[in-house]
Amino acid sequence: MTPACAASPAGDAPGRRAAWCGTWLLLAAALLTLCGASVGSTGFDSLLRMRTDPVAWQIVCDIRLPRTLGAWLAGALLGLAGAVAQGLFRNPLADPYLLGSASGAALGVTVAMAWFGVSALATPWLARIGTAGMAFAGAVLAVLLTLLLARGVQHTLRLLLAGVVVGVVLGALRDLVQLASPDILRAVHAFALGSTAFVGWAACALMAAAWGLCGVLAWTLARALDALTLGEATAASLGLPLTPMRAGLVAAMALATAVAVAQTGLIAFVGLAAPHLLRSLVRVTHARHILLSSFMGALLLLAADILARWLLAPQELPVGVLTAALGGSYLLWLMHRRTVQAGGA
Repeated sequence: MTPACAASPAGDAPGRRAAWCGTWLLLAAALLTLCGASVGSTGFDSLLRMRTDPVAWQIVCDIRLPRTLGAWLAGALLGLAGAVAQGLFRNPLADPYLLGSASGAALGVTVAMAWFGVSALATPWLARIGTAGMAFAGAVLAVLLTLLLARGVQHTLRLLLAGVVVGVVLGALRDLVQLASPDILRAVHAFALGSTAFVGWAACALMAAAWGLCGVLAWTLARALDALTLGEATAASLGLPLTPMRAGLVAAMALATAVAVAQTGLIAFVGLAAPHLLRSLVRVTHARHILLSSFMGALLLLAADILARWLLAPQELPVGVLTAALGGSYLLWLMHRRTVQAGGA
């Protein structure tokens, strides 16, 4: 994949290089989708027996395919949110969870699990919302609290600090709820490790709608990110309405992160590593960078999900463990390479 993305002639326009890279990322995703439909305890047999065996049909169409597509969509949402975060904060270490959405989602899930077994009054409406709904609500409330504490989106540094504070406070509240209900520790830990095992077609439809909405919004407002690379003063002198554009980008990042986390749990490093990996292949404007980072994040999470199902089959590894190990290793290698290059220069 790397040679194909980087093999375009130097004289080609950035749009042509981006088109080639996006094409190869989508082709790789299609190949991995076929692999995802065949990975399981019955292997390729289920694919071969789909026409004659209703059980094989159900395994492939109701379990493997929605899980595979769900991994692609969740990765696409996280990759998109990571590219927006790094452009908005002008920080290569920014990730989608900076605004406290991860801690808010974890708190929402923890409260839901605790109340399901503790509070009889809370059970009826919590049962209708479900843990995914509570995770989404917790992530959105955390972002709103961050915006309130930062007094809007005018100052990115204040927004960043507010997100860190909100994340720490909500994480402490989650720990207190777990201490009060120790029987939910295992379930909350599973959510924190991330999994695509429970993704169905309804969740895929929801993530696809969120990805389309966030992608259009981020693409439309990407000019603000291009302007911010020149500095706040220069961006303001260009006549762009930076405050509403920042608000729209924050909304896209928060919605994408909240939807992905609500359906798959806390999956680490996809949103952080995808923009870095893409930047090492092709340099484009933020509009194309956001879209291609979304494709890259989708490919990373899809590959990690297939590995999580295949490495210890029939047992499964938490996909968040693989993404953290692989993503962290890649970033360490990238830092080492840049250090060596800087020392050689």
